[in-house]
Amino acid sequence: MSAQPSPAPVEAPRARFRPPSVPQVDVRGFWGARVDAVADRTADILYERCVEAGMLDQIDPDRPVPELRIPFHPGGKVTMQMFWDSDLGKTIETAAYSLYRKPNPELEKKIDAVIDMFEKLQQPDGYLSSWYQRMEPGKRWTNLRDCHELYCAGHMIEGAVAYYQATGKRKFLDVMSRYADHIATVLGPNPGQKHGYCGHEELELALVKLARATGNHKYMDFAKYLIDQRGQQPHYFDEESLARGENPSEFHFKNYEYNQSHLPVREQDKVVGHAVRAMYLYSGMADVATEYGDESLRVALDRLWDDLHSKRLYVTGGLGPSADNEGFTADYDLPNETAYAETCAAVGLAFWANRMLGMGPNTRYADAMELALYNGSISGISLDGSLFFYENPLESRGAHNRWKWHRCPCCPPNIGRMVASIGSYMYGQADGEVAVHLYCDSTARLDIGGSEVTLTQDTRYPWDGAIAIKVDVEKPTRFALNLRIPAWSRRASLSVNGTPIDLSTVTSDGYAKIDREWKAGDTVQLDLDLAVERFYAHPEVRQDTGRVAIKRGPLLYCLEGIDNGVALNRIRVPQSTAFDANFEPGLLEGIVTLSARAEADATSDWDGNLYRNEPPKTETVPIKAVPYYAWDNRAPGEMLVWLRGN
Repeated sequence: MSAQPSPAPVEAPRARFRPPSVPQVDVRGFWGARVDAVADRTADILYERCVEAGMLDQIDPDRPVPELRIPFHPGGKVTMQMFWDSDLGKTIETAAYSLYRKPNPELEKKIDAVIDMFEKLQQPDGYLSSWYQRMEPGKRWTNLRDCHELYCAGHMIEGAVAYYQATGKRKFLDVMSRYADHIATVLGPNPGQKHGYCGHEELELALVKLARATGNHKYMDFAKYLIDQRGQQPHYFDEESLARGENPSEFHFKNYEYNQSHLPVREQDKVVGHAVRAMYLYSGMADVATEYGDESLRVALDRLWDDLHSKRLYVTGGLGPSADNEGFTADYDLPNETAYAETCAAVGLAFWANRMLGMGPNTRYADAMELALYNGSISGISLDGSLFFYENPLESRGAHNRWKWHRCPCCPPNIGRMVASIGSYMYGQADGEVAVHLYCDSTARLDIGGSEVTLTQDTRYPWDGAIAIKVDVEKPTRFALNLRIPAWSRRASLSVNGTPIDLSTVTSDGYAKIDREWKAGDTVQLDLDLAVERFYAHPEVRQDTGRVAIKRGPLLYCLEGIDNGVALNRIRVPQSTAFDANFEPGLLEGIVTLSARAEADATSDWDGNLYRNEPPKTETVPIKAVPYYAWDNRAPGEMLVWLRGN
């Protein structure tokens, strides 16, 4: 008798890592200062500027129906005023996390009043949209493609979850649960339901948050439906257009790549269209892949991830070069001075990367999350939390400055809520495992399945690579501690209670996994090398040919005119240039600057000529670089990321 083949090994199921809630993590250090700026200033500013814009006039059913304050775009379908509910939802979310950080009775009273308005506005069937109830009654659910109905619902759901978690108040959570229940009766696969989904993705990831906060899995199932249905034929947006008496081909953006509904999501392999919509879609897909163990979604997400990171991502973690579609164009099209790189898009990349980590620690996702968080996103808010960028270029001649407000104010509350909730990005918790994705002075109380583990980080990161982690447990507890080893760190060392650990024996997917019985007071020491490194762009990125970018640890650097005595594009940084890193506590709230001696094309001997047949002479000049996130916090002036190289 021939021997029977051995059964194929069965891969152990991956642990599902979920982020902690904001109240589980106390943040200090670098991010603590950013959270304090949001709590001290941004949260109040967002509320006041929403009031100034007239948003409360629209949502309060006790006030007269207001006038249209923002005109319709050409074609008459869309005005930015129709998604004011979303701006208020994000403002509530920012306020919620800020209230947890620092009590603010006046702000809390104002937010409670806004929630009361939404509760009073809600219809008996659960429907809730200030635009379709007050401004265009009778048109609800007629244009999911263009009109942000579900997008607004998603942001209000996220605000409701945050407000409940931070304050313990359920009113808004109950209001939005009723609205989500209503939407699930309108949309779905059953006869009599609309087989639709939103033109601007957001509801998907919000429903996942609602399911986790309430423990009601039906919201997770609804999120999965929205993901599965997107891009299926017959195409819902075509049917919806015909029902309105319109020609589907007259869609303003010409094709459905704009809103990522051109193909079913599992068939997509190219990052296309509106950048923020794409990031929100992929975030929802990653959540659903995590919760359902859906390998087909994971494979699609990795294809899309590879496309973005090999052809379409700025070195800052910004994305979407074009203002025309607020999104993507062609491979390697990454202009610097005209970069759109919307703040919301970098925030969205952080969302996506964080949710990819739900399927297990992997440094390629965590490194990208860190890149977007430290660079392309927080550049969108001033250090004092009062002014904002919509676009985040990589070069400026001095005219690009932060503004007080915008007619499309999606970015200020988006960056506000992300910064205020940063603790939830730092860690992951699963049954029997903890992951540390980001390093920051902080304390986290994490649930590993019936047991609580407290981790306290002591570090000056990102200025210093020394990280001490103290472990506290009520009784000796076995669990795996996963520590990210960033790909940018040339050297790293790790020890537990002073005993060195060979990283090569415990590292997988860029995380060192220490699986042991932990006792109260155990300490981990991780040291990461923060070397100054030069980065070069792919040769197809024509705008960066012959240029170099400078990075130290997670931070990308730039030159500002205020620190450098010559026009920035005259400066050249040869390969031999050595940079000195210096901590300057009095500059830009305390930063590490990079200083060097570089070359510059001289202008003194041109004698009024515009052209000549000899190249410029060179002179040696001192240069100073500052972190990109901190630029435009002093006098307006030039800024440059990509410097001329050899």
